[in-house]
Amino acid sequence: MFSSNKIIGILGGGQLGKMTLEASNKWGLKIYILDPDENCPSKSLCSKFFQGDLMDFDTVYNFGKEVDLITIEIENINVDALEELKKENKIVYPQPEILKIIQDKSLQKEFYSKHNIPSAPFKKFISKEELKNFISNDERQYPFIWKSSKMGYDGYGVKLIKDNNSIENIPDKHCIIEDKAEIEKELSVMVVSTPSGEVINYPVVEMQFNSRSNQVEYIISPARIEKEIKEKAESLAIKVSKSFGNIGLLAVEMFLTTDGDILVNEVAPRPHNSYHFSIEGSKTSQFEQLIRSILDLPSGKTSTTNNSVMVNLVGDQNKQGPVIYKNMDQIIGIEGVNPHIYGKKETRPNRKMGHITVINPNIDEAIKIAKEIKKTVKVTSN
Repeated sequence: MFSSNKIIGILGGGQLGKMTLEASNKWGLKIYILDPDENCPSKSLCSKFFQGDLMDFDTVYNFGKEVDLITIEIENINVDALEELKKENKIVYPQPEILKIIQDKSLQKEFYSKHNIPSAPFKKFISKEELKNFISNDERQYPFIWKSSKMGYDGYGVKLIKDNNSIENIPDKHCIIEDKAEIEKELSVMVVSTPSGEVINYPVVEMQFNSRSNQVEYIISPARIEKEIKEKAESLAIKVSKSFGNIGLLAVEMFLTTDGDILVNEVAPRPHNSYHFSIEGSKTSQFEQLIRSILDLPSGKTSTTNNSVMVNLVGDQNKQGPVIYKNMDQIIGIEGVNPHIYGKKETRPNRKMGHITVINPNIDEAIKIAKEIKKTVKVTSN
């Protein structure tokens, strides 16, 4: 229900919170933010800011008592506090029991197996030693993918294991290993679900990753795939969302294999980097859609308005400190170029500092412009 008096609390005040606030402020909604960084991007836009540790039970619980409805912009939060708040009839989306599964990649993979959702074969381990023993018994051949069970984010906690030396460089923690899929493309579908039962999706997009950082570098909308693959990917994403019973947003990341199969990689129950382009490139942005869904308002149209390519602006590999954006003036005047700077004061290697969406009727031209932007704009420090 729409009400300008209802207070929404967002756990996390990074760029996703900031862009959600830019959407919600049009409607005069009261949004409170909890974040550990007193200079986080969301602070200047929210109705009230609370500084605190997102992993601390008391901090999250007490914040939740201040608001009417709680949502997230990052998964790494204290779920036990959210479960307690839900028991006390506080509205929490995504639901804590779902978030608990998504926080742990081993539980996520077991969930896919249980619900007949196609995903790469996996095995879980409680330590590096257990994994090494498994390999030494000739039960596993290289290469394979290693993933930390918890706290992985933006390419961190994922490694390609090629040989014994690679094993020595991984941390000693709970983990899973997966078969290395032969990937033709990486895809993403954003699903929107409301408490009233409405479930819709955005058109599938194509993700291109930086091979060194394992972060998303470009998003191409629409994905350059055949209609049959498009329908298959979007249908699978809807199945995943309905299986979880998630309320709000659910980004479903998938692999399109060279054999034409589609495998679910992982999910994120929040706004996602793969749909930042929706601010300019869709009839309704993912950020407005989040607000609509958790308030149980009618969903906005998810269709695209034009071809879009998004490029992430990340911190220089060799620089850390007060941020400087170089050569922005060279690209701002290009037709169809839409810069978004997140307002983070400090840069560091591979930190997401902004993105630029290129809108162009010709998708090949949009890709060309995005790649020129990547070469031109530098996120650095003195």
